[in-house]
Amino acid sequence: MKIALIGTGNMGDTVSSLARSAGHEVVVSIDESQRALVAVDLAEHLSGAEAAIDFSASAAVLRNVEACMLAHIPLVEGTTGWADQLEAVEALVSEHDGAFVYGENFSIGVNLFYRITEYAADLFARFPEYEVFIEEQHHSRKKDAPSGTALKLKAIVARHIDREFSVASTRAGNIPGTHRVGFDGPADQIVLEHWARSREGFAAGALMAAEWVVHEKGFYEFSEVIDEILS
Repeated sequence: MKIALIGTGNMGDTVSSLARSAGHEVVVSIDESQRALVAVDLAEHLSGAEAAIDFSASAAVLRNVEACMLAHIPLVEGTTGWADQLEAVEALVSEHDGAFVYGENFSIGVNLFYRITEYAADLFARFPEYEVFIEEQHHSRKKDAPSGTALKLKAIVARHIDREFSVASTRAGNIPGTHRVGFDGPADQIVLEHWARSREGFAAGALMAAEWVVHEKGFYEFSEVIDEILS
């Protein structure tokens, strides 16, 4: 598969390395020097790719989506912090009959963690003496807080537990990403935890999503890709 990478930071480098190891070809890389390009011009740069993977900046997401749709290239959107533009992005994908996958977190382990959290929240909903808390930690360069993953965990818990609970964020050093969901009761505490050891888990999930979406049309959340694989 011929891949276009949008964003050439640490995540872009990791995706590029994994893609080449898997036998794919990175045919174009869009870096910070091209951030001023408008969507039409960016679409020309993307020609020749079969799928694009974006780990750039939230402010550029709408332009990147439009460019990929104009170029008729499926896009895997790994950037976070653009939830307020979700409807506009979905409209663009629909208008161009395109293909798009996004996710708060592309780690396969995290997406399985979502399902474990769902099951646990359903259990603890029956025992109101337990109070819920969510904690997340990331490197100091991560802009959005709480993280998209923490907000997704909050939404999952809230589907089952109709009580207020806290979501705490820490930004420091080079932490790749840690998320905890805790249930604290009078006599004990149960904590579910996911630690990211490196960026490779996120890159592998994004690459898997690209391999999947290249044969699809439509607007998908990464959990739907996981559902397809699990089924």
